[in-house]
Amino acid sequence: MTAPGAADAVREERWVTDRRLHPITPFRRAWAPVAVLAGWAAHDPNQAQEQLTRLTTTMLLAGLAVLVPAAALYGFLSWWFTYFAVTDSELRIRTGLLFRRTAHIRLERIQAVDVTRPLLARVAGVAKLRIDVVGADKKDELAFLGEGEARALRAELLARAAGFAPETAHEVGEAPARELMHVPPRELALSLVLTGATWGSLAAALVVPPVLWLLTQSVWTVLATGLPLLGAAGASSVGRFVAEYDWTVAESPDGLRIDHGLLDRTHETVPPGRVQTVRIVEPLLWRRRGWVRVELDVAGSSNSVLVPVAPRAVAEDVVARVLPGVSVPRSLERPPRRAGWCVPLWWRGYGIEVTGTVFAARHGLLRRSLSLVPHAKVQSVRLAQGPWERLWRLSDVHVDTGADKTVTARLRDAEGAAELLHGQAERSRTGRRDALPDRWMA
Repeated sequence: MTAPGAADAVREERWVTDRRLHPITPFRRAWAPVAVLAGWAAHDPNQAQEQLTRLTTTMLLAGLAVLVPAAALYGFLSWWFTYFAVTDSELRIRTGLLFRRTAHIRLERIQAVDVTRPLLARVAGVAKLRIDVVGADKKDELAFLGEGEARALRAELLARAAGFAPETAHEVGEAPARELMHVPPRELALSLVLTGATWGSLAAALVVPPVLWLLTQSVWTVLATGLPLLGAAGASSVGRFVAEYDWTVAESPDGLRIDHGLLDRTHETVPPGRVQTVRIVEPLLWRRRGWVRVELDVAGSSNSVLVPVAPRAVAEDVVARVLPGVSVPRSLERPPRRAGWCVPLWWRGYGIEVTGTVFAARHGLLRRSLSLVPHAKVQSVRLAQGPWERLWRLSDVHVDTGADKTVTARLRDAEGAAELLHGQAERSRTGRRDALPDRWMA
């Protein structure tokens, strides 16, 4: 049983440590009732138009007089009942107006804390904090905080996750960073022009709607098909340019920091020790310029791009930072020539190389992709052989990682594949034994 004095002390400590979001947050949340009405109108536009024609000017003004205060009240109450606190062992986030939800985020399981600043948030001087936790598919977030408060809280959480004591975590501050690379806007734009997906989506958006009009003579069919195609074309060109604009990679004790975005600025961190796979992608039209793209598979994180475009030497230097001690293999072993009976022509795009640190597999003839999996990150190894592959004495070796991804060495000689299977299992076991601990600022 807790004494009254102790209960008062606990209650006082709770109110001291509880913190609220920025006062501008209610304006963001006030749009929820409006969004519900917009969703209903989009779901049933005919019914919405019919109801709208029945409304008089007086009824519209009365509806707005009710809707605007209700939205404002909802935004204020949702902000008032949302608060967070950093305790000795966890970050607690309490939200919910009618249905309460409390998120208990263990500090030692935090693997990334990203700061995002949408365009309107940048104007208002606020930022969104997104917390990436091991084993959670969805990121918890604090939206919005003042920019200074968001950076200070991020530094505190990372320091606490690294093992700093609560009384010293406030003094650690944001770790210094050293810039490794920066992607010029001109180079980024040219890389998108030289990407086949950009031209393919644009061609589909220009060709498909006229064909549908000639076949159906229906405006709604053309719009229903053409608008998504135009959206896809914009997302693969202008959308990528806006999202990857001013891409900067810097090295710090808490991992590699990535800053990017033209309208919405994002400050991400590649968690140390959590990278499961690194892919070096080389589109056909980039090869003459020696450019590559580097993508990631990070356990429990949505971070997927490390370098949007860069010369191979620069990209490999960044890869060496995210996978210490790993060098990118220069030459890979191709499948035997009889693999052409299973996959004509395209078999030449497959290759494999196993070094002392990584399992490297390549696929693709026009768009090459080289996947690097550190031995310590391999969760399981499988051998697969279909009936046609069995006829030609070929097998596939699948390597599964902790990010629920699979890297495959295709069309290997059956005997060599069996040896690769057993050898990789042993390398994975010793790699996990000798791997460095996944600790921040270590």
